[in-house]
Amino acid sequence: MESNEADISLLVVILDTNPSQKIIRKNAHAMTQCIDAVVAFGNTHLMQKSQNKLAVIACHHSVTEFLYPTAGKLEVRQVDGQYEIFTLVEKTVKHRLAELINSAPRIVQPCESLLAGSISMALAYIARVNRNKSVGMRLSSRILIVTGSNECASQYMTYMNVFFTAQKQGVTIDVCALDKSLSLLQQGTDITGGQYLKLPQLDGVLQYLLWVFLPDHQTRDKLVLPPASKVDYRAACFCHRELIDIGYVCSVCLSIFCKITPICGTCQTVFKNSAPIREKKKRTIK
Repeated sequence: MESNEADISLLVVILDTNPSQKIIRKNAHAMTQCIDAVVAFGNTHLMQKSQNKLAVIACHHSVTEFLYPTAGKLEVRQVDGQYEIFTLVEKTVKHRLAELINSAPRIVQPCESLLAGSISMALAYIARVNRNKSVGMRLSSRILIVTGSNECASQYMTYMNVFFTAQKQGVTIDVCALDKSLSLLQQGTDITGGQYLKLPQLDGVLQYLLWVFLPDHQTRDKLVLPPASKVDYRAACFCHRELIDIGYVCSVCLSIFCKITPICGTCQTVFKNSAPIREKKKRTIK
């Protein structure tokens, strides 16, 4: 389907700002580099078409908040030679992020980022924009996750819920992994038809964002993008929240466990103990 002037392209960027990320602990300037790249990437998206919309969400270790747009209007002084909207995006994102970091509680030990909750917030925002759009206009939405956190198997069920919700709503989820490969988020990109990329190096993050994630879903079919890697579809057990290769599934609630248990830890179903299978004796040839 060809795009027309009545189409709205909504891009929601989820930026992982958790200070527990390894790349931030090793390099204090990594966060500033990522913020500048995300702001430039978002402004480039707005520059492509006047109807395009942008939202930026900060995913912290204790809270998830919108950096742009915000309820209160920030007083921004116009910069000579820069488009007013670009200045508003840059100043608002950096101002709101500074408030978030200063108000967040200090962490004693590394903790997980609330990525699954951030995706839920993004989907709710997309649904609201879709509901309030003008008659006759079509909305094309996608979510870009920029994170350097490790795998969060404890959020497995929430991840699966938001992935299939995004698939049902027709929302594409893209992932830009800054540090390690993330199998759960890679599953989300495969389910929703998005693009997954693990950066080989942090330098040049803006170039990777513009090359891989700026084109929309229809345009990507005509471009030469990095080949898709094999998706790791391992599930996380409900008892230890760890990715497993082989597990046991409850026949009632479909919960997954890494070991056999007499009672399901989710729905409390009591399993019948079947008689052990006897091993067949090997026949000896005389």
